[in-house]
This record gives sequence, structure tokens and C-alpha cells, in this order.
Amino acid sequence: MKTGFIGCGNMGAAIASALCLDSRYEVSVYSNGKGASEFVKSHNNAFLRTSLEALVENSDVIILAVKPQVLPSLFQSLKPYGETKKWISLAAGVSLKTLSEQLGSQNIVRFMPNVAAKIKSSVTAVAAHEKAEKEFADQAFEIASSFGSAFFLEEKLFSSFIGLSASAIAYIFQFIHALSLGGCKEGIAYAKAVEMACETMKGAVDLIQKTGRNPVDLEASVCSAGGTTVEGVRVLEEAGFNGTVMDAVFAAAKKAREMENGK
Repeated sequence: MKTGFIGCGNMGAAIASALCLDSRYEVSVYSNGKGASEFVKSHNNAFLRTSLEALVENSDVIILAVKPQVLPSLFQSLKPYGETKKWISLAAGVSLKTLSEQLGSQNIVRFMPNVAAKIKSSVTAVAAHEKAEKEFADQAFEIASSFGSAFFLEEKLFSSFIGLSASAIAYIFQFIHALSLGGCKEGIAYAKAVEMACETMKGAVDLIQKTGRNPVDLEASVCSAGGTTVEGVRVLEEAGFNGTVMDAVFAAAKKAREMENGK
């Protein structure tokens, strides 16, 4: 599949790198800056296209990997190709309806990935235009799965997904940092504490995924009566830990909805 990337920043380059590892994809890249040329230097099976037109003409699927504010400047040049190409957008806040109107196509899919795409561990929400070809929607889902895990999600839930995952990876970084500071206060070197906290996080995730048990049940199973764990959990509860995390998800989702509506 001939796949072209307009934009080769952090996210575009991360996804393009994943596709370069799969012989089913022929990857082309184009950007106004040095990103595309730098990418090709380290990925000798990718093609550098020196113009927007050359990129589009040599691609069947075009991935719009530019910032949302850049897209409007591209629409006029892209619309003549609209019905003959398939489109995937990474732009937050730009709806399928807007993309369809501006590109003159219904074969459009939106991705909402997170920063872990850099190591092929992204969690990505995927929404297809209601009139997109099913074959293309499935192809797009396969592309999203190439750099992590993917979930089909209604576009109206994208803002919720941002609060739960796309932005929430930062909350997890913060939690690991806080755990590590606690370990540091207790005499463990910060670097070693970070390593231990990360491994503990991995263990918790593995338990949930491999046992299929509810996180609350697993939490209860390690809270022995009068023990150390329940004491730590008590402090988190009294500090409003659950409510604070829920509020953080809501705040990020609310901001995403405002951006979607142009506020």
C-alpha cells in the first residue's frame, strides 16, 4: 500500500517508522521543514517527495500529520485529489465533517494516538466517516495497530478518549514521579525508585490483563487487615485520589471539546 505522510514531526515520523518495518507499505514523506529529509536519511526504504503534489500523486493513502492550524492552508491544494485518495488525519479538533467538506471525500479516518507511538506502544482511537469504505476503515485500523493498540470509537467520544488516554499518559508519568519521590524520601535513590515504580506499574497492568479481574477487586486482595497497604490506600482516599483523577480526565476532555468547537 502506497502511504504518504504530509508532515514528519514527532507523531508522523513515529507512525512512518512503524510502517517502514512492514513490507506491505511503501512509505513516502513530505514536509516543509527538514523533518522529511532527516527521516529518509535514517529510513533508506522510505521515499522523499519534494513537493506536496508529488507526495499525493505517489500515494494511495495520505496521512495528514501536520498541526491542526496548518491544515487549512493545505486544503485548497489537496481537494482536487479528494475523491481519488484515502485520507487519515492526526489533527486534534478537526472533525470528520470538516475534513470531508474541505477534502471533497468521504474516505476519511481520524486517529487520536498518544506519545508512546514513538516506541510502538501508543493507544490510538480510530473513527471513520460514516460513508467511508469498510475496506479502507479496516486498513486504517491495521495501520493504527502497527504502532500500538487501536480501538474503534465513535468520533463524539474522542474528547473523552483524550481525557482517558491521550492526555492521561502524562498523569501516569506524574504518578510514577510521585511514587519515586516517595521512595527517595524513604532512602532509595531516585533513579532506582523510578525503575522500581515502573516495574510495579507493569506488574499491576499485567495482573489486570491476564486475570481479567476488576482493578478494585485486585486492590482489595492486597489490602490485608491492619496492614501497610490499606494504610497507604487510606491516605490516598482521604486526599481525594479517585475524585482528583476523575476530575483530571474530565478537565482534559472538556478542554478537548472546547477546542473541537473552536473555543
